[in-house]
Amino acid sequence: MHSKSVPTWPIAANAHMTHHDSPAFRYFLMLTTTLCGGLVMVIEVLGARVIGPFFGVSLFVWTALITVTLLSLSIGYALGGFLADRRPSADWLYGIIAVSGVLVMLVPVLKSVVIQMTVPVGLRAGALLSASLLFGPALLLLGCVSPYVVRIATLELGRLGRTVGILYALSTVGSMLGTALAGYVIIAYLGVARAFQLCGALLVLLGLAYFLIFRRRKAALAGLLVLLAAQWPMARELPTALLPDGTQARLIASHDSYYGNVKVVDYIGSNGSVRELLIDGVVQGGIDRQTGQSIYEYPYLLEALPLAVKGDIRSALIVGLGAGVVADRLQRRGVEVESIDIDPAVVTMAETYFNLKLARPVVIEDARLFLARDGRRFDLVIMDAFTGDVTPSHLLSREALARVKARLAPDGVVAINVIGSRRAESELLPTVVRTLRTQFSEVAAFPLFDQADRAAKGGNVVVLAANRALDAALAASVADVHPMASAVLGLGLRQGRVLGPSIDGTILSDDFNPLDVLDVEMHEHVRRGVLESTPAAILLHG
Repeated sequence: MHSKSVPTWPIAANAHMTHHDSPAFRYFLMLTTTLCGGLVMVIEVLGARVIGPFFGVSLFVWTALITVTLLSLSIGYALGGFLADRRPSADWLYGIIAVSGVLVMLVPVLKSVVIQMTVPVGLRAGALLSASLLFGPALLLLGCVSPYVVRIATLELGRLGRTVGILYALSTVGSMLGTALAGYVIIAYLGVARAFQLCGALLVLLGLAYFLIFRRRKAALAGLLVLLAAQWPMARELPTALLPDGTQARLIASHDSYYGNVKVVDYIGSNGSVRELLIDGVVQGGIDRQTGQSIYEYPYLLEALPLAVKGDIRSALIVGLGAGVVADRLQRRGVEVESIDIDPAVVTMAETYFNLKLARPVVIEDARLFLARDGRRFDLVIMDAFTGDVTPSHLLSREALARVKARLAPDGVVAINVIGSRRAESELLPTVVRTLRTQFSEVAAFPLFDQADRAAKGGNVVVLAANRALDAALAASVADVHPMASAVLGLGLRQGRVLGPSIDGTILSDDFNPLDVLDVEMHEHVRRGVLESTPAAILLHG
């Protein structure tokens, strides 16, 4: 019979460490490596939810987070190696870990000040700067852990390779588990603020446990009690805020789902009450609470323009449910509506807070997967899906649009809501139009902003596509329009035009799809509009 043994890692012989040359401490080092490696990835994934409501969840935000993580860890590796040679003591190692935990726990407290301070520098620089200030210090200290553990765990060069290999394997396993837990469990079930508290508490607990178990420091027990008291759950009221015109903004519901932060906000003023759905800080629909009408213009066009082109629409597929306004209006017209959304939280919010009652259950699935399956054809396909302020790039590639065409009746119509710029040289709209032309012979655009107004940066554009003439859409009329939407809606109808084949733009494909980086100035304008129209207390909640 063979007995199980622990890797025989020699412990650095110094005054602080001689009594730690034991299997228990070696296991503790293994736990330390795994846990710290995992929490690095959890912090990185959570970071997108902290800065996302202000800077979006685009390529820029993830680039900023990955850059800050790698830079902070690199500095931490170098600093940790230096300190490990100067102070080869586990006391220093676990002191550093405990301090990193405190910094992580401070993220929900400091995020308001940091983000509002960095917003004015722009989308790209602001995301990078806020990520550096909020997450950089903690990640730097966590970077110190690996060289410190290696220094403590190894003494004989003959065993260095095996020891370092084991430690890096454990760190990588921890990173894998941390990423999976953050994406599949922590965000959805704890929320961002509680998740940061939990991560910080685990790091502080790890440091305190070392001093309590291996150093017999009674002060660590007192620190442990303070930590437990700090984690005691407290009721968090949903915030309210008063706008300059006297309107009261009230957060009604907030949920961190697998795909984004979903909020419902009521605005109550002298002229009535409206309700909006926000996903990652961007409005994805709004209604008058008294009449149920949309207060925004694009849902009316997504309904009216296809009906002007093809009056006998009997079935429609809607990609991106939002508040359910378009689906509800089409269903009231007798159209059989099939809706699809990737986020079940959005469906729950639409049904609970926007009184959405569809005859057919909403399909919870990625639209690209749904379109790839063989199935029924639709007279109308509406694409109103957004990740923040950008349409998911995998839904607007040439290959994705080929799938849309395959699910469309031969004389059917496609209507897409995108965010476009006022400038004639705008990159995004010509790119979308040219990509649509790879599948459809006719394309028309209806900008919902004044193209002649140089102060207007841009906004929503409803784009039609079909393999049939679209001229009838130019004479479309819309009934039952909310007063808040009527003026801009009329502007969009007057500015609509069928686009010729000379539009110059990039053809998006699965292989080359730079949709996230087109019209960056427009995205920054949208984000500034979010900050001006939505109180910071509501955006920061969560």
